[in-house]
Formats: sequence, structure tokens, C-alpha cells
Amino acid sequence: MSAKVITVTQDSAPTRLPVMADVARLAGVSHQTVSRVLNDHPNVAAPTRTRVLAAIRELNYRPNSAARALASKRSKTLGVVSFDTTLYGPASMLYGIERAARSADYFISIVSLSSMARRSVLEAVERLREQAVEGIVVIAPQISASGVLAQAGDGVPLVGAGCGLTERVPLVAIDQRAGAAMATRHLLDLGHRTVHHVAGPASWLDATGRIAGWRSTLEGAGAPVPEPLSGDWSARSGFELGQRIAADAEVTAVFCANDQMTQGLLRALHEAGRRVPEDISVVGFDDIPEAAYFIPPLTTVRQDFGELGRRALELLVARLAGNSGPPGQVLIQPELVVRASARPVARA
Repeated sequence: MSAKVITVTQDSAPTRLPVMADVARLAGVSHQTVSRVLNDHPNVAAPTRTRVLAAIRELNYRPNSAARALASKRSKTLGVVSFDTTLYGPASMLYGIERAARSADYFISIVSLSSMARRSVLEAVERLREQAVEGIVVIAPQISASGVLAQAGDGVPLVGAGCGLTERVPLVAIDQRAGAAMATRHLLDLGHRTVHHVAGPASWLDATGRIAGWRSTLEGAGAPVPEPLSGDWSARSGFELGQRIAADAEVTAVFCANDQMTQGLLRALHEAGRRVPEDISVVGFDDIPEAAYFIPPLTTVRQDFGELGRRALELLVARLAGNSGPPGQVLIQPELVVRASARPVARA
């Protein structure tokens, strides 16, 4: 049996990717000059920089990020530990952080958890450390995770986003109490005797913060404080609780802890023949993109997740730069967006 002969021509041989030395040779400069241009060093003459960039484009040169990380001892990668990104709040936080990281010229490595139990959070942080991330942002909206952050931050710079207060970890969060107070005060100012509340699950920091803001505003106004009804953030739970609210003829105003539950509430009120806002005024929380298209358009509290992402990255980058001051705690103020779902109470 004759042997099979394979002829390898120059065209069929693997093409070698260009390296920094090729760029330096084509541009007529040193290896160090190419490195300075790639790192945007100011001490490079404009004509030289132009020549190096032209050589990079001509060769289609792409820096080897792994090699650069080894040489500089910097990976330019940040880790994010996130929770249940199907929910609007955590998903929007994640998007805001990712966009801010991209603007700051960092890559993002994400670990998404179905549970924020202590062991899960610690394992996620350890996994990111193994990837040589320079720092970590933890989106930890559940009470069970807030106490873990101080321990998880040992050995790697860490910032919490949307978390409970702690003395050892820098934090960025939206002021949930203030947002709930805005919503409740708006309804009281419209003349309603009191405001009923559809709350989120008690295991969530956002839910407890909104209950606190709602309750303190009613107490400060000398208004009755009804027992809050707790849902699970879903439209289904809002609908089920809305059926109970619709059956109470005394209810004239409802503050709902998120817009998805508000959607279910509005349907329950509609099916029961309770008109919004003629019979019951309703205010939500989050200002999801669909809120302006509810029937009626929803008055709600807007959270600036883009600002949260930017401020979280600023805190983390400051720690990476060696800022060893006390942990910062940044509260971002929400905004009340007034639409058509709430109006002055009808007087007999």
C-alpha cells in the first residue's frame, strides 16, 4: 500500500499572528515605543504615535491581553457577583455596572447566583479570585448576604451594590426609604386619609427599606398605618393581593413596592370594577420601561441604575488605586415620576 503524501504549500501553512516586534519593525521604532502607544503614554511624539497606529492597523495587530496582564501584574478585569438577573432591579444594576466598567476600560467576569446564602457568596468570590480579577462588585439585595460582605472582602478589593449598610465594605445603594417616602407623601398630599402598601418579600433589603419609608411617612403625618400586604415581586402576587384590596371599599390609595406587582394590582382592580385613579390612586416603584404604557400610565419612583453602576465602579477603582481611607457609603436619591395613576381623592 502506497503512502499518502500531503504537500503543504505556503498558502496552506498556518498564518502567524503579528506580534509587537512586527509593529515596531514596520513603524521603525523600538518595542518600548509601541508599548507606550498601546498604553496611551503621553511621552510619545505625535508623528511617532501616528506611525505606530498606522502599523497596528496595517498588520491588524491585537495585543495579547494575557501577556500584558503577566507583564503588568494587572488583568484589567473586574468580577461581579449578581443575583437572579431575571428581576428588573438586579438586572438593571448589572447592566449599569457593566457599562461603567466598559467606560473605565475594564473587562467584566460575572458569577450569577440563584441563592445569596453565605456559602454561595463566598464560593463565588473565590471563583473570581482564581480568575485573577482586580476587584469585585457584589450585588446583594437580600438580607442573608449583607453580613457576608465583610468576610468576603478579605484579600481582594470589594464594593457592595444595593446592599445593607456595613462598616467594613464600601457600598453604593439607592435610598429606598427616601423613594418610599416620596411615593407615600405624594398620595397624602393628594388628600388621601392613608396609604395602603403592597410590599416585597421580607428577606429583601429593598422591601424592608420601602416599608420603613412608607411607615415613617404615615406616622409623621399622623395617618393610620394599615397592615402591609407582602408579595414576591411578581405580577401574579400583585394580582392576588389586589383582589383583597379591591374588596375593601375604604381603600383610596395604594403604594406598591415594584412596578410588576403594580401591574397585577391594576388588573385586579379593573376586574373588580374599581377605577384607577377615580376610585383608587396607585403609585409604583422602579419605573420599568413599560410603566409609561400601563393603563393608566403609572406614577412611580425611578431608580438611576446607571448612576449606581458608575458610582460603584468609582469606589472600586479608587480602592484599586490605593485609597485606604474609611469605606465609603454612597446613597443615590431616587426620583418620583408623576403620571396619571394618582389624583386628588374624591370628596363626598
